[in-house]
Amino acid sequence: MKLITIEYQGREQVALYTDRGIIPLASLNEQLGMNWDTDLFHLLQKNQFATLHNWYDSHGQEHLPSLPYLPVNEVSYRVLYRRPGKIIGVGMNYWAKAMEVSGRPPEDEPVIFLKPHSSLIGSGEAIQLPDGAGQISAEAELAMVIGQTCKHISEEQASSVIAGYTTSLDMTAKEIHARNPRFMQRAKSFDTFLSLGSSLSTPDEYENLNELEIRTVHNDQVTHSNTVDHMIFSPAYLISFLSNVMTLHPGDIILTGTPGSVTIQPGDTVGCRIAGLRTLENRVEN
Repeated sequence: MKLITIEYQGREQVALYTDRGIIPLASLNEQLGMNWDTDLFHLLQKNQFATLHNWYDSHGQEHLPSLPYLPVNEVSYRVLYRRPGKIIGVGMNYWAKAMEVSGRPPEDEPVIFLKPHSSLIGSGEAIQLPDGAGQISAEAELAMVIGQTCKHISEEQASSVIAGYTTSLDMTAKEIHARNPRFMQRAKSFDTFLSLGSSLSTPDEYENLNELEIRTVHNDQVTHSNTVDHMIFSPAYLISFLSNVMTLHPGDIILTGTPGSVTIQPGDTVGCRIAGLRTLENRVEN
């Protein structure tokens, strides 16, 4: 199942994203007498997401041809949702990236940090470069959306708590971080320093997640790319590790690290491309 957040009837709402077009859940509710929440975050919080997914897989798709569609090129796309509970970042999670940043093999445990929801923007919105912060980098990353509350879970259990995957861009004030590694949280926390995609694909959309490729795009050129199987810590390991640090809740977002970063300047565009998801792209402004 693929979902997407769009501007519909004057507000941001979630919709089914299909090969034929887009079906807002509000329209599905009206046409089929359903009662799904039309905000993705609330859908997750109210434990309706799994029920929707089960309905879609069991017999929901049979109803779709009779429903009205919105053409994909005639809607305005928005960030999945605006105020996640937690946004957890993972640093240096590819071997090549770890060597680039530190010049040595990676640590034995994940490097983690938190992003404030005040840093969050969506595709098409502008990354604002803060005054006096020096060079800013942008990194494309696969992001995981948590679908149910979990704590102290194993790697084998991890896939059962993932609602889906989306695209993301993580920005960093490189010079602030370089002055002192302890400044990383500040370097990551400026407004507009996290862009999150519009679309979400459930895990069953990917036959082999390890082969999924994440691409950093700078001014329409792919500058870095790598696959999930080249991560140091797998998505399942990250969920298990983090669930032993903090309780994970529906709607929490985990950024899984980048294959490579680019330095961005005013006038640039930067993006994240991942198969099965709508391309994430943002312009850069002062």
